[in-house]
Amino acid sequence: MARSDLLIDLVKAGVAGDQASVRMMAEAIAADERAKKHTGVADRIARALTITPSSTANARTAAPASRLRDGGGGIQRREPNRPMGDLFLEKATRTACLELVEEQQRADVLRAHGLEPRHRLLLTGPPGNGKTSLAEGIAYELALPLFVVRYDAIITSYLGDTATRLRRMFDFVRTEPCVLFFDEFDAIGKERGDTHETGEIKRVVTTLLMQLDDLPSYCVLIGATNHPELLDRATWRRFEIKLDLPRPSDEQMTEFFALRIREFEDNFGYTAKRLRAAVCPQNYSEAEDFFMDIHRRRALAQGNVTFRTLVKDRVNAWVSQHGKIAGDERKADSTTT
Repeated sequence: MARSDLLIDLVKAGVAGDQASVRMMAEAIAADERAKKHTGVADRIARALTITPSSTANARTAAPASRLRDGGGGIQRREPNRPMGDLFLEKATRTACLELVEEQQRADVLRAHGLEPRHRLLLTGPPGNGKTSLAEGIAYELALPLFVVRYDAIITSYLGDTATRLRRMFDFVRTEPCVLFFDEFDAIGKERGDTHETGEIKRVVTTLLMQLDDLPSYCVLIGATNHPELLDRATWRRFEIKLDLPRPSDEQMTEFFALRIREFEDNFGYTAKRLRAAVCPQNYSEAEDFFMDIHRRRALAQGNVTFRTLVKDRVNAWVSQHGKIAGDERKADSTTT
């Protein structure tokens, strides 16, 4: 919608006393201003939206908008610095994410045809296989800030307070194009039919569903969970794209090792397959830790030991620290398959 049309609709909604439409139009204008790098104007609109309709004096003593911006409202802002090209992804997963990025970048084309870009993505799978990194990669490709939800600042023991904080957080998010990331999404999107849960979590999930429905398409929401079976069915349905990031196979992990070995431009003394078999990581996160360990020890060695000797020492150290755990996990996997 053109800027002039937004302003006209804002005036009409204000005259008619339509509070919901006024907020929606103001949020759209704030997002447009922030996209144009007019952060001062966007911030002033965001602050104005936090003022309650009571008296001005009471509004000034209410929770200040600055708390929302500095993370006090439940958000930690991060500037992404890891492109998707650096991530090891299956072809289908990469294709789906690139399609999401394209739809967001060409949203004006879709809207010209009466369509909106997809903007809700759910990532599932065991820990350590790149869900958080993928969220950062998408934010990097879209050149948007990554807002990570802080549950410690949202979930409280006071009746009704969690839902209020959740609404306040979404009110802020709508004022700026961004990628909103819910890690461990099952902590807040639990199945409401669970008899072990209290009525409070049911109210929180209901509030969450309403906020997901009202979230504008210029805000990309990414949820990640290791336990998709715990999610409420209605919450699950809200996500337009659902991707599973499973534990890598031996072949995929060997390919990952081959890519990382080439980065060093030195003689490891191992083929990628032999090194993977020696280290035997359970996920990409563990493999990343192993190569970062080599980077650190190489920097500290300052050339006093050969690279092959250093790598062999790191392999031995890794096996002594992780070998038993890896063996136990493999044994557990073999009994469940």
